[in-house]
Amino acid sequence: MKVDILAFGAHPDDVELGAGGTIAKEIANGKTVAIVDLTKGELGTRGTEFTRKAEAEDAKNILGVSYRENLGFADGFFINDKQHQLEIIKMIRKYQPEIILCNAIDDRHIDHGKGSKLVSDACFLSGLIKIETSIDGQPQKQWRPKQVYHYIQWKTIEPDFVVDVSSHMDTKLKSVLAYKTQFFDPDSKEPETPISSKNFTDSVKYRAQDLGRIINVDYAEGYNVERYVAVESLFDLK
Repeated sequence: MKVDILAFGAHPDDVELGAGGTIAKEIANGKTVAIVDLTKGELGTRGTEFTRKAEAEDAKNILGVSYRENLGFADGFFINDKQHQLEIIKMIRKYQPEIILCNAIDDRHIDHGKGSKLVSDACFLSGLIKIETSIDGQPQKQWRPKQVYHYIQWKTIEPDFVVDVSSHMDTKLKSVLAYKTQFFDPDSKEPETPISSKNFTDSVKYRAQDLGRIINVDYAEGYNVERYVAVESLFDLK
């Protein structure tokens, strides 16, 4: 089940909004990706956990992601404790990724910051041999990813690095709009939310466009790191 990248999101659609372009790009480059959603998004004002599940599957197929799982944590109420950490550790050891992508380090929705720290802590703990886990009765070996990168969400956070996603922006947008119940629909009769406005849907593109402008490309996605990003040479930098 080993993949190159394991992306975590507190809710279905977090990964697509924050890292959809990067994921599409890496898959096009031959990398394998899995997504693990922490909750079913059952507290969302619009739609249901069942519509979110179907939408998440559609988004997975649009991006070309190999696997997608949902841990069923309580939306809004999960915490960073041993029980939740162990469930994350099981996923890390199952998929053995080199790179972890996870929620923003700080954000408007409380689950995003909580999810960010929960996954980060589990990444460290997953490398400890004396923490024992198993799936379907099969013991797992310890595994610690090489890098943990936090994508950017609602808040405008200064990124530590950005990824050129110009060639994959259309795929990102299609994956986001797979969540039909969540985003702008002029015919919807459901209550309005901060993410259901046309401005929010437009912001997915214009925020990526602004990050791209900074590095002289069309579109980019930004990330924060937990330790320095190393390069072999000054010429590796764009």
